[in-house]
Amino acid sequence: MQMFSSSRKVEPAMPMTATEPTAPPVAPKPAGNSTVETSHTGGTLSSGVSIKGNVKFSKELLVDCEVEGKIEATGRLTIGKNAKIKGEIRTKSVIVDGTVEGNITAAERCELRAGCTVHGDIEAPRLVVDEAASFIGSAKIATPKAGAATT
Repeated sequence: MQMFSSSRKVEPAMPMTATEPTAPPVAPKPAGNSTVETSHTGGTLSSGVSIKGNVKFSKELLVDCEVEGKIEATGRLTIGKNAKIKGEIRTKSVIVDGTVEGNITAAERCELRAGCTVHGDIEAPRLVVDEAASFIGSAKIATPKAGAATT
């Protein structure tokens, strides 16, 4: 006696692919004073783009274009090989592969990679300079004093 009926069709198992809905790319929103703000992780300003004004962001940004103005951030900035920046940079962390004409202030770290050019002063608690980097300016390497007493 057969325990199970053999009239049932056997279908091959289809692999389930987990697809996450992807959000459409978010373009930087220009503010009224020609400030470009990006607040998403991993933003890119690619070569061929030219910006006159301020750039503000909060997480990560790769700038591989021309920027004339101030760049302010609470996140990590990467200056690409094609980038030409004329203006002040204030960020948490910065990696420079391109050209910067202006002062750089980093709250955590500044890295100058081979082939980059920086004309300006750098202030950061940690500074990494590759042998083939060009840096003309002064560097202030200091950590903020923890628990500074007030009198």
